[in-house]
Amino acid sequence: MYCEVKPKARAGVINPIFTCQPAGAQYASIGIKDCIGIVHGGQGCVMFVRLLISQHLKESFEIASSSLHEDGAVFGALNRVEEAVDVLLMRYPEVKVVPIISTCSTEVIGDDIDGVVIKLNDGLLKEKYPDREVHLIPIHTPSFIGSMVSGYDVAVRDFVKYFAEKGEPNGKINLITGWVNPGDVVALKHLLSQMQIDATVLFEIESFDSPLMPDKSAVSHGSTTIEDLKSTANAIGTIALNRYEGAKAAQYLENEFGVPAIIGPTPIGIRNTDAFLQNLKKMTGKPIPQSLVRERGIAIDALADLTHMFLADKKVAIYGNPDLVLGLAAFCLDLEMKPVLLLLGDDNLTYADDPRVKALQEHVDYKMEIVTNADFWELENRIKNEGLELDLILGHSKGRYVAIDNKIPMLRVGFPTYDRAGMYRHPVVGYAGATWLAEQMANTLFADMEYKHHKEWILNVW
Repeated sequence: MYCEVKPKARAGVINPIFTCQPAGAQYASIGIKDCIGIVHGGQGCVMFVRLLISQHLKESFEIASSSLHEDGAVFGALNRVEEAVDVLLMRYPEVKVVPIISTCSTEVIGDDIDGVVIKLNDGLLKEKYPDREVHLIPIHTPSFIGSMVSGYDVAVRDFVKYFAEKGEPNGKINLITGWVNPGDVVALKHLLSQMQIDATVLFEIESFDSPLMPDKSAVSHGSTTIEDLKSTANAIGTIALNRYEGAKAAQYLENEFGVPAIIGPTPIGIRNTDAFLQNLKKMTGKPIPQSLVRERGIAIDALADLTHMFLADKKVAIYGNPDLVLGLAAFCLDLEMKPVLLLLGDDNLTYADDPRVKALQEHVDYKMEIVTNADFWELENRIKNEGLELDLILGHSKGRYVAIDNKIPMLRVGFPTYDRAGMYRHPVVGYAGATWLAEQMANTLFADMEYKHHKEWILNVW
């Protein structure tokens, strides 16, 4: 077998690729209008995650903390949740949705966030805020299992599970985007608009590319509403773009309300964008318009300009969120590149059963490694000690030191990206994303050629 799937050999983690489950729940929560989450744990569980998201999106937003201290870790800290809810509601009169997001410390000590939500609903909310719409939603995201990816998946399911209500058909589809950038949402909504499809986008973070207005009115917050979430049960169907970032919610809606679900593929590259459009056509009966056929042709022309001459046979390592990594790997193969190392950075035991992984095992005809529960040591060790030769690295900013130390060009893709400007504005999905990715990979290689004074390199020109 050319393509080998294997877990990291070591028990410990050296320089992790992912952060923890509560981070994923927090990222999901910022996509909801009138929502501020309370993270039940130490202040660092909010501070560092908020810093990462702010660095990535270059915007400020609100997330609260129960600010657990030593006494709470010993004796329990549900009183901190009660205080946090009261202070949050007093300070932010527009807030309606308050997820209570657990962390490793509060899960270990056994704090019953489900119970405290019942207590608050029967007590504080009735006594102090009787005329106010407030939804308290417990979300269990212990940090000692999973990752930010599974935390996002759990949170999306729990939000949908809490709000979805069966009513009259709304003629919409549910589009669960997964962990994407504002630019990706813009690109996806463009495809929907061209097909004249009305959709409930979960979760709507396009507005995090916020303007600075003269009247200072613009603020960064999600725009998926409570009504949007309630109406998910009445949709034509649900398309979850990612297997590990939203599929739980799609499956819940199918099982509970009979809303048909299609999971994936992540629309990265021409092939997978084609599949996404075909899924839209199948679900809604809407034809694929000539305008998108033209966009597809422009993208293919752009890729043809680059593939054989500049990108073919380039060896690539890819790390990050699993749906992103597998989507990028498939796209690189279509560009005649050779993804030789894929690093999936959490303890999910089902990756080997993923149909995309099995497809790689069936069709790849060169040595490829897919390492699960991986960390950056796996990448660095292969380069420094095992002779792995790479032409390019694809991944988020946390891996930059491996690229810098080993003088390997790197294109920033994924979360978090904070050492390049405006990356959140550019999509990696759709035909526009395919063009942007291919051109950025080529330009990264060209810039590296100049940096290393390779004046001729492989340009194949005289």
